[in-house]
Amino acid sequence: MTFLNPTVITFVLYIFVMVGIGLYAYKSTSDFSDYILGGRSLGSVVTALSAGASDMSGWLLMGLPGAIYLSGLSEAWIAIGLVIGAWLNWLLVAGRLRVHTEVQNNSLTLPDYFTSRFGDKKKVLRIISAMVILVFFAIYCASGMVAGARLFESIFGLSYVTALWISAIATISYVCIGGFLAISWTDTFQAGLMIFALILTPIMTYLAIGDLSQFQHLLDTARPHAGNMLSGLSFIAIISSCAWGLGYFGQPHILVRFMAADSVRSIPQARRIGMTWMILCLAGAVAVGYIGIAYFHAHPELGAAVQNNPEMIFMELTKILFNPWIAGVVLAAILAAVMSTLSCQLLVCSSTLTEDLYKGFVRKHASQNELVWIGRLMVLAISVLAIVLAFNPTSKVLGLVAYAWAGFGAAFGPLIILSLFWKRMTLNGAIAGVIVGAVTVIVWKNTLAASTGLYEIMPGFVLSFISIVVVTLLGKAPEKDVVDRFEHADRIYKDEMQNMK
Repeated sequence: MTFLNPTVITFVLYIFVMVGIGLYAYKSTSDFSDYILGGRSLGSVVTALSAGASDMSGWLLMGLPGAIYLSGLSEAWIAIGLVIGAWLNWLLVAGRLRVHTEVQNNSLTLPDYFTSRFGDKKKVLRIISAMVILVFFAIYCASGMVAGARLFESIFGLSYVTALWISAIATISYVCIGGFLAISWTDTFQAGLMIFALILTPIMTYLAIGDLSQFQHLLDTARPHAGNMLSGLSFIAIISSCAWGLGYFGQPHILVRFMAADSVRSIPQARRIGMTWMILCLAGAVAVGYIGIAYFHAHPELGAAVQNNPEMIFMELTKILFNPWIAGVVLAAILAAVMSTLSCQLLVCSSTLTEDLYKGFVRKHASQNELVWIGRLMVLAISVLAIVLAFNPTSKVLGLVAYAWAGFGAAFGPLIILSLFWKRMTLNGAIAGVIVGAVTVIVWKNTLAASTGLYEIMPGFVLSFISIVVVTLLGKAPEKDVVDRFEHADRIYKDEMQNMK
């Protein structure tokens, strides 16, 4: 492919704009709090769209349309589960977490919050939760690297390994430079790009087919059961797909967005904006895969790449149907999805290594400037690990995301919920919950997942919840100062909500 191609020019221009935002944010980043939480200054629009964009990674434009293309609407249960989970997360967790993390010694990371919330003087929970974050985020970041590599491979005609390095460098550069502010501002722009692409692409595909009767005929011929949401699904399969929603409660890269909101008052507005954006994006992604079945049945000569890898369906439709200049913008949306999630994950990993391990154990009195630069070095270190994991060109984006999503959801989901609602909860209960959740996901994934068909987040979440409750009730009640801090935060939250009515 020539580099003077309009698609390539538009795409490259987009990358330069993102890096430019990173350079601009660099000037607004004065200390470590700015670098990892943006000084808790995000308004409702930026909070909503950056939470959405950091959530909806490359799987939204590649994994989900690919799954729908292969199996029909029976795969849409994942989207339904995610919508319910995201709404409950905004409703139950977002505002409370914003208040509690500020009251708990202005916690900057989740391990930081856990340490203060449970009076973890020996910092055992901090180390365990930091390790869980690093393990599962390495897998999650690898999924972003794979999606980015596939995109660059498709646009520039590069080898997979070369594409992997180029896409990684594009993302890493603005995270390293600008930190949280750069990510939040770019996320807002990227969220707009994603919704534009996901609404426009299915409409253009449908128009290219003709009319409704033609579409229905092609669909019935290609995959007669594609429109049946229950086709070939057992009760276990439906439960497994819907269980994706449970993962929201434990995703550090989404929860950190709630922590960065400027106040509790901006949360309800952010929830409305975020949920509207999410529903439209998911509907668009499902439509791309569904309408794509009919389109490629009508034009089998154009579908070779999709037959080889269904996750390429969005890219291929874009390249076929759009003017090259528009195609560059739409394909940039995939990179936007990849960059927005990957950048946030890299930053959360970096902040965990810097705040929870380096400052916690190596240099307790490190200066703010030193911490910012250590944070940047950690971004590079995590990136290299993710690139190594992504080196396998047969990796599937959805498969990698599913594993990491389950790991976080099971390890941290019950812990976050109970820590915000149950003042009696103890440190030992929290430690038990994290370990049981993470271990269950790893063991289930590698032993029982294939034979039972049950997504590993379900047993992981349930067993983690039970272990927290049992271990807490078997031990003695937490110390008075721990309970006092909880009650203080709870009071502030309720007062804020009361004043909004």
